[in-house]
Amino acid sequence: MSHFEHIAYDCLLAILSLFLIILAIVLIVLCKKKPVESEETLPIKLCACAYPLTEIDAATDGFSHRRIIGQGRLGTVYAALLSTGKLVAVKRIHPRLVLSNAGFGFASVIKTLSLAQHPNIVPILGFSQAPGERIIVSEFINMASLDFYLHENNDGASLLDWNRRLRIATGAARGLEYLHQGVAPNIIHGCIKASNILLNEKFCAMVCDYGLSFLAPEEKRGLAGYVDDDYWHERGGGNATRESDVYGFGVVLLEILSGRRSEEGLLVKWALPLIKEMRFSELLDPRLAIPCEIKPLVRLAKVALACVGNSRKNRPSIVQVATILNNLVGDP
Repeated sequence: MSHFEHIAYDCLLAILSLFLIILAIVLIVLCKKKPVESEETLPIKLCACAYPLTEIDAATDGFSHRRIIGQGRLGTVYAALLSTGKLVAVKRIHPRLVLSNAGFGFASVIKTLSLAQHPNIVPILGFSQAPGERIIVSEFINMASLDFYLHENNDGASLLDWNRRLRIATGAARGLEYLHQGVAPNIIHGCIKASNILLNEKFCAMVCDYGLSFLAPEEKRGLAGYVDDDYWHERGGGNATRESDVYGFGVVLLEILSGRRSEEGLLVKWALPLIKEMRFSELLDPRLAIPCEIKPLVRLAKVALACVGNSRKNRPSIVQVATILNNLVGDP
């Protein structure tokens, strides 16, 4: 090889090396800008864990009646102390409902529901199942339900002044909006009512028992008055939809405004004419003085009217409802 050929060969190697270095730099920059998302790098959502029935039995002292903190259409709720020292709420589904749903994928449904995380819903932490047993473990909320404060506690209504009631309504709307639109797959609550809206120590509303209508689709007890007539008209009954959830939320708004119970639909029949005729002094809870600034309550009553007074087709979405209520309380 001549001297000139040697120089040319060295130059070619240098150019090739430089090209490879530049290519490597470009690839590194591109990888940093657009990292490859493998299953290892993607964030992992925590879902409900399975508890042995023996642990739940021990945590509730053998499902002692002294541990009972609530009873409803789906089951009995116990205050339970886990072996870790964590206080939780344990819902033990009624045996008859367990038998009627024996072949249903209970664990997979609860795991899916547990992915929902929002300040205005009660987190589902786990579950337990065994022959004849279906149990849901949720976060323990220190305070009671909206139903308790409005209807059970003699002093409860006075604790819920108008400003606090507006904020509770808004918080519940945000929680329901998240279930309908903010989580995938979307969740239909199926039983929106005052007893399924819990209040924490700051009176922040937290929606519970969401997505469980599959356990009792035809059970009217505890649900009549909180769903529209269309709910029962479909074959097999239990036609829970976003629209039926909005209806139930409208009934809750009427309870918040009037202080009266739903009474299986009688509240709606009583309240609608009063709202339409602007007779708000008759509508509002007599246990509280009518505030000087009544416009927010009038607006709330009109929202309730839209939720319960319209057909499913013309009913507002919970997104529209939440937007109006957010504006009423002045929060983002």
